[in-house]
Amino acid sequence: MQRLGLVGLANAGKSSLFNALTGGHVPVAAHPFSTVETSVGVAPLPDARLEALAELSHSAKVVRAGVEFVDIAGLVAGSAAGEGMGNRFLAGIREVDALVLVLRSFVDDAVSGPDDPLDSLETLELELVLADVASLESQSEKRRKQARLKGDTDLAAEADAIDAAMDVLQAGVPLFRSSIDPAVRARLHNSFLLTNKPVLAVVNVGDDQLDDADDRVAPVAAHLGEAGEAIAVCVQLEAEAARLDASERAELLEGLGLGQGVVPRVARAAFDLLGLRTFLTTGDKESRAWIFRAGALAPECAGVIHSDLQRGFIRAEVIHWDELLELGGWNAAKAAGKLRVEGKDYPVKDGDVLEIRFNV
Repeated sequence: MQRLGLVGLANAGKSSLFNALTGGHVPVAAHPFSTVETSVGVAPLPDARLEALAELSHSAKVVRAGVEFVDIAGLVAGSAAGEGMGNRFLAGIREVDALVLVLRSFVDDAVSGPDDPLDSLETLELELVLADVASLESQSEKRRKQARLKGDTDLAAEADAIDAAMDVLQAGVPLFRSSIDPAVRARLHNSFLLTNKPVLAVVNVGDDQLDDADDRVAPVAAHLGEAGEAIAVCVQLEAEAARLDASERAELLEGLGLGQGVVPRVARAAFDLLGLRTFLTTGDKESRAWIFRAGALAPECAGVIHSDLQRGFIRAEVIHWDELLELGGWNAAKAAGKLRVEGKDYPVKDGDVLEIRFNV
């Protein structure tokens, strides 16, 4: 499962957002560094398609897809030089696949810390950039020496990519916001750079800022440009709602005009950020959403279910979820000749319902 790290300055609301997303119980306090240990939890991905198929199939069990979130110790200016929880903070970020930058907008005199989300974003970017510069120093020359000794053109290309990254980073620009070619960035994979990860920004607004939430997000969105999405969330309300049972939570969120709440919005945005999609299986025993990478072929998706299905893949019977729902079930779709038979070169699409034929 892919991991997303919640990253932010002290008292930005990371732990409260983590609790709201995952149902966790990480301690929350109004002082810095109430989070000193990394916490990991899974946010289930709400999926109306799956619920509809489960009802159609009278499934005894429903298994949703999920996204793993990591609550990382808060950052302060100087973290890259070891200030605050610096080293622990940086180690936590290196282990995740994408970053969710939590930026405080709410104003509360009882809670220390900055409340300008754009300033917070710029501080976060600077610390990540400084950490990457320190990490890359001397790496280029090492790669070039190895390339000369081994005659390895891949290592030489990696050294060129490191030089290109250093030019950008030393100008104060994180790689996720740079114009470096994606193919060049891909060569930096072995360098484990913090700013080479996909980014989602969550602006934590106060309940008194909900009416102008778009204005609070706009400067952050403009700063990120095409590099990442920015969304507004009232984390305090979401965390309070997460402690209620399902019916009370839905009533509270609806009454506040928050719809389904933060989980669908952040989890879906995070899912898309990682380039993930879901295919579905359904039957009387179980309806389930399976995670795969966009563009994956049918055998690879079969392997998500079980390695034997990929190894012995023969074909997949496929229908899109909405067509299956309209026809009234698998047997009805088969009788109507609507099930497509797809082979090993079929790129599975989000929302496909699959039945795998295999022989081992």
